[in-house]
Amino acid sequence: MSEPRETEEPAGTVLEQTPPPAREDARAEEGGAGRHRRFWSARRVPAGLLAFLTLLIAGAFLYDVAAVRAGRPATGWRRELTRNLAERPLDDTWVLVGAGVAAALGLWLLLLALTPGLRFLLPMGRTRPGVRAALHRAAAATVLRDRAMEVAGVQSVRVRMRRTRADVRAVSHFRGLDEVRADLDTVLGDAVRGLGVARPPALSVHVRRPGRKG
Repeated sequence: MSEPRETEEPAGTVLEQTPPPAREDARAEEGGAGRHRRFWSARRVPAGLLAFLTLLIAGAFLYDVAAVRAGRPATGWRRELTRNLAERPLDDTWVLVGAGVAAALGLWLLLLALTPGLRFLLPMGRTRPGVRAALHRAAAATVLRDRAMEVAGVQSVRVRMRRTRADVRAVSHFRGLDEVRADLDTVLGDAVRGLGVARPPALSVHVRRPGRKG
């Protein structure tokens, strides 16, 4: 699968070319939900850091082993490490701390390997074969904010876009709050459907007067 690439589509949209038709047909057999999977992150930074640390540690041990084979004495850090590993009991504090850190690091790496990542991308419905699209959450929030500002009586709007819900908090300086909220529900409902995302987020709209919180 190639990496997501930006094209001359509207700002905030990411397109990805899918593999040949054989794989496309296999995905289609998985049903509608399978066609709108989230994009997977390449995890370049964690993978690069792990590879660098592994190379550094393995290189240090390999150099020391090669030096011993060449007739030189083992370095002090390896002798000290060997002695500590041989003498420290399993219930020693530092042994438990080291085991906990290693376990936490392993769980973190497993989590990275088993989850898609790229939570800021909202998968869009597929309109053409061989192409997957996603909308950036910030771009979606901007669209909703701009549409909300078109409603009469709205002074300012703050939109927090999540994967499954869009929280909209508006300030209205005239008109009844119930009227403004009803118009916002209608306008933003159309805007959410117009985003074209595969799973439209639920709307949560709150309207207040200037100077009041909540």
